[in-house]
Amino acid sequence: MPITAYLLIVAEVGREYEIADRIRGMEGVREARIVYGEFDIVAKLEVPDLSALDSMVTRMRAIQGIIKTSTLIASQ
Repeated sequence: MPITAYLLIVAEVGREYEIADRIRGMEGVREARIVYGEFDIVAKLEVPDLSALDSMVTRMRAIQGIIKTSTLIASQ
């Protein structure tokens, strides 16, 4: 059964739309939205297993302009 997770992202000021567009193009990203509040972007991820989730989150954290992330794994 695939894993659904939400990645909450804090971005550098003014780079939210650029980062969201880049994330939307990544395999496994079902949705990425700009939000207002403590976090700037929420991305919905669907991956086959925890190893794939770890790899995806690691790649996203390396994107220039991402300051901080928090990962939430949804229950099925």
